[in-house]
Amino acid sequence: MISAGRNDIKVLSVIIFLIITPYAYAYTLPAFDEVKNSYKKSDAVLLDRHGKAIHELRVDSKGRRLDWVRLKDVSPALIKAVVHSEDMRFYGHHGVDWGAIGASAVKNLFSGIRRGGSTITMQVVSILDKKLKPKRSKRTFGQKWDQMNAAKEIEGAWSKDEIIEAYINLIFFRGELQGISAASRGLFDKEPSGLNESESLILASLIRSPNAGIEDVAKRACRLGNSIESNIKCEEIKTLAQKTLTGSYSVKQNTALAPHAARHLFNKEPGSLVVQSTLDGELQLFASEALNYQLNSLKKKNVRDGAVLVVENKTGDILAYVASSGGQSSARHVDGIMARRQAGSTLKPFLYELAIEKNLLTASSILNDSPLNITTASGQYIPQDYDKDFKGLVSVRTALSGSLNIPAVRTLMLIGPDTYVNRLNQLGFDDLNDGDYYGLSLALGSADVSLYELVNAYRTLANSGRWSGLRLSRDVSFARRREVMEKEAVFIISDILSDREARGITFGFENPLATRFWTAVKTGTSKDMRDNWCIGYSEGYTVGIWVGNFSGEPMWNVSGITGAAPIWLEIMSYLHRSSPSSAPKPPDKVIAKKIKFQNAIESEKEEWYIRGSEPANDGAVIALNAFYAGPRIIYPIEGTIIALDPDIPEEHQRVFFEMTPSEKGFAWILNNEKVGDSMAAVSWLPKQGRYTLSLADNRNHIMDSIEFEVRGSDEGQTEYGMQ
Repeated sequence: MISAGRNDIKVLSVIIFLIITPYAYAYTLPAFDEVKNSYKKSDAVLLDRHGKAIHELRVDSKGRRLDWVRLKDVSPALIKAVVHSEDMRFYGHHGVDWGAIGASAVKNLFSGIRRGGSTITMQVVSILDKKLKPKRSKRTFGQKWDQMNAAKEIEGAWSKDEIIEAYINLIFFRGELQGISAASRGLFDKEPSGLNESESLILASLIRSPNAGIEDVAKRACRLGNSIESNIKCEEIKTLAQKTLTGSYSVKQNTALAPHAARHLFNKEPGSLVVQSTLDGELQLFASEALNYQLNSLKKKNVRDGAVLVVENKTGDILAYVASSGGQSSARHVDGIMARRQAGSTLKPFLYELAIEKNLLTASSILNDSPLNITTASGQYIPQDYDKDFKGLVSVRTALSGSLNIPAVRTLMLIGPDTYVNRLNQLGFDDLNDGDYYGLSLALGSADVSLYELVNAYRTLANSGRWSGLRLSRDVSFARRREVMEKEAVFIISDILSDREARGITFGFENPLATRFWTAVKTGTSKDMRDNWCIGYSEGYTVGIWVGNFSGEPMWNVSGITGAAPIWLEIMSYLHRSSPSSAPKPPDKVIAKKIKFQNAIESEKEEWYIRGSEPANDGAVIALNAFYAGPRIIYPIEGTIIALDPDIPEEHQRVFFEMTPSEKGFAWILNNEKVGDSMAAVSWLPKQGRYTLSLADNRNHIMDSIEFEVRGSDEGQTEYGMQ
C-alpha cells in the first residue's frame, strides 16, 4: 500500500505539472480524412464487369474489419452506451478530463485498484500513434504526458463526431472483431444502425476488456444499464450475453456469389483489396441458381456436385464461374471448373473435325456401328455404344450427332492416337499423355480434362478454329489468337452439332439440346456414370456444364441429357432471352451437294463438303463402301516408327507407300521431293531420319500428309513397323 501511495503521489504531481506546462507534442497526428481513407478492411471485394460487388473474401488473418461506418449510420443507443461507459464528459472536455484523472488517482491511492482516466480522445490517439501504446501492462509517465498533449492537439483539429466515429471504427470489441461493423455483424448478425439497447450495452461493456468472461461482461452491462437508467432487465442482458458470447462468432458476407473466382484473382494480385472481374453478376447468380435447382432434382440419383462456366466467344471473357453448388456441395471448396475428369464423348467433335480436315472423311462418309473386337497389348478392346444398341451403317453426321462410340473408334484408327493427342494439345488440353497411353479408348474420352479446357476448345469451334486464352480479370489484355483448326472442317462440325434431326437417332427430337435459336452442342458421360457433361455454343457464347460427385462416386442412371443438359438449356436461353443467334455462314471452300444413300440407310439430304471432297454430281448416291473423302495415305500411318535391322538385307527393308482410292493424277512427295506417281507402286529404301510424306494433286495442292520416323538398329526398337 505504501508503494502504491507513492506512485499515486507521482501521478498527482504529473497532473499538476501538465496543467501548468505549456502544450508540447513531438508527433503530428493525421487528419480525420487521412485516418478514414487509410482504413483497410480485412476483406477484399470482387467486382463484376459492371462495377457491382459480387464477392467478399477475407485476406487479412490478423483482424476482422469490415466497412468503415459513418456515425449517422450507428444506432444512437450504441453511442450513448459507449460514451457513458468510456467517457461520460466526452462532449464537455477538450481531450483530457482532469476531473476523471484526479478522481482516478485518488481512488487508486485509497483503494489500491488501478484505474486509468483516459478519455475517448486519449484512446484514439494511442491507437493512431504506436509510441503511445502501453509498454507491458501500463504506460509510463512520459507516455501519459504525450498522450494527454496529443489528445489536446487532436481535439483542436477534429470535431467530436469525427473523434467518436474514428473510435468506434478502430477499437476491438471481441477477439479479432475490430470496429463496430465487424462486432455488430459478427455477434448479432445485423448492421450497426439496427443495434438495440441490450446489444449496445453488451458491446459497450466489451470495450474495456474484449476477452472478458461472459458473466463479467453481463454484470458490467447490467451496471451500465442501471447507470443510464435503462429499462432493460439484467436477466435479459445475461441471457443475450450467454447466447451471443458462447462459442465462435460468424461474420456473414454481404455478397458471396463467386468464391472460387475471387480466390483465383486475389491469389494472383496479393495485396489488392478491390479487383474488377469479367464476370456478370446477374448471370453468375442465375447460373448458380440453375445449377442448384437441377442438383436438388437429382439428389435421389446420388448427385451432389456440379459446375458451370460461361464465356463470351469474341473476347474470351468469363461471364459466369460457378465452380461448385455452394452449401449443398459435398466439398464446396473444390473447384469443379479446374478439376480434371474423364471427358467422355465431349472430345468427339475434335476427332471428326481432324478427320474431315485431313480429307479422311466427309460428313456423308459411311461408318459401321457394329461390334468391334480389337487386339491390344493388354488384351481385347471391345468398345460399346451407350445404349448397347448398334445402329449398323451410319453417316459421319449421324455418328457424331448421335454420339455413337464404335464409329468414333474406327475414326481414331484412321487418324492415330498420337496425331489426335497433338491436336488436343493445340486446343489447350494440358497434361495429356502420349497416344500410346490411351490407345483407341481416347476416341471415347478416356483422357482427363477440365471444364475450363473443354469450354475454351468448344469456343475455338465457335470462332472458326481460332484459339485464344480465357480471361477472368478486366486488367488482363486480350490474348492473341492462333489458327488451330481449318475453318472449313469446323463449319461442317458446327453444322452437325446443331442438327436436331441427326441427333434424334439417339436422343429423340424432344430433348434439352433443342433451342429456339441456333446452337451447337454435345453431351458426354464418363465410365460408370461418374461424370456427365454438356458443352455447347451459340453465335455469342459458349456454355459448359459438369455434373457428378467430387468424390468420384458414380451417379445412378444419369446421362448428359438428364444431368447436365437441362442446366445448359436454362443458361443458354437466359443469354438469348432478348438477342438472336444466327448460324455461321459457310466458308468459300465449303459447298453443298444433294445426296442419297445406297439402300436408303438414311434420308436424302443436302450435305456440306470441303471443295474437292464432294461427289461429282447433285443427287449422287453414296455407296456403302465409299467415303467420298478424297485421296488419303493408308501406309505408313501417322506416327509410324520404322526400325532398321542390320541382319536383314537392305532390299528386303523397302517400304511401299499406299493410298486410297487408287487414282491417277497424284504425286508422292517425301520431304518436299517427288518420289513417284500415284498409279505406280512406289517402294522406298528407308534411311534414318524424320520424314513428311504427302499426296499432291496436279496443281500441287496437298491432299493428305503424314509424318513418320526411321530409326537405326541401336535405338532400342522392338521390330520393323509401327511401335
